[in-house]
Amino acid sequence: MYTRREAMGVVGKFVLVAGAMSVLPKTMLWANQDFRVVSPKDAQILQEGKAKMFCPVCGMTLPMYYKTNHAADVKGKVHQYCSIHCMHEEAMLAGEAIQNPQVVDNDSLKFIAATSAYYVVGSNKPGTMSTVSKYAFAKEASAQNFAKEFGGEVMDYTQVSKVVSEGLSADIQMIKKRQAKAADMGKKIYEKVCKQTPQRFTSVADAKVYLDESGICGKLKGKEFQQVGLFLAGKGSM
Repeated sequence: MYTRREAMGVVGKFVLVAGAMSVLPKTMLWANQDFRVVSPKDAQILQEGKAKMFCPVCGMTLPMYYKTNHAADVKGKVHQYCSIHCMHEEAMLAGEAIQNPQVVDNDSLKFIAATSAYYVVGSNKPGTMSTVSKYAFAKEASAQNFAKEFGGEVMDYTQVSKVVSEGLSADIQMIKKRQAKAADMGKKIYEKVCKQTPQRFTSVADAKVYLDESGICGKLKGKEFQQVGLFLAGKGSM
């Protein structure tokens, strides 16, 4: 279930578009600049544990980026990611091949085998953990329609994986800089509103679970919650 802080962040973001979602046609919904977010009830969470609502690589809240979510088997467990970037990054750092990759179908909002999906790469919709957006569909016709409406090229999983792999190093460096800046802001928030703690974490997801369960920072939500999580996970500038 949602942590109380992230629920507030997701619900707040979702409410802004909820009214429009009830009356606008699908193409108009796609035009929303942050259409990656879905209602909590529509998010399919495959992984388990206290940190199941967060990407294990970057710590971002999965439903906020649900339409780019991926999943893979890692040492007998399912890991769910905010993006194909984070799925490839974890595999690269572990020196292992990606096992049983899955991706959210942007029509049904259900996970499908990534190897059979049709990806639209480079549309004018926002990318997740990358400057190049990547959205997947179960049906080729849906991917073609999306690309016609919003730009981009339709690719299969092998092709999009090559694109991700080739840009991974540059994307990682970009992300590190952004995370460092966010973590430095998180430090300021932490020092101002949180009860001090010696606790530090190896993952942003675990840090956010601790923040939620301990309540040391009160009712942080959204961006501030992520920023303090990044700080406690040691992502700040040196």
